Amino acid sequence: FQEVKIQEMADQVPVGHIPRTLTVHCHGTLTRQINPGDVIDVAGIFLPTPYTGFKAIRAGLLTDTYLEAQHVNQHKKAYDDLVFDAKTFRRIEQYKHSGHMYEYLSRSIAPEIYGHQDVKKALLLLL
Repeated sequence: FQEVKIQEMADQVPVGHIPRTLTVHCHGTLTRQINPGDVIDVAGIFLPTPYTGFKAIRAGLLTDTYLEAQHVNQHKKAYDDLVFDAKTFRRIEQYKHSGHMYEYLSRSIAPEIYGHQDVKKALLLLL
């Protein structure tokens, strides 16, 4: 048995929104096939989470749900060689000579979150 939490990809989430998550239960040969960061397609059965104990007493009309995985298709990661055109290379050189590279890089971390520059700079130093 393996419980996996999957989440929407960042490029599919509207700016300023939190990605939705879903719990997936994998059994048998489907376990240990998924790693954090993998892009997957999951086919399965959408079920309510059973309440037990005191949670069952207070259970109302709404319930949590999970997906019972029947099939997992993992997209292969393929990386190509990085090739710069002249325009991109000039832009990188401009950033390099501007002296503000630290600020540019910190602003590129989680651009959908406004502010918190000190936290973003701390994260940049941890990379």
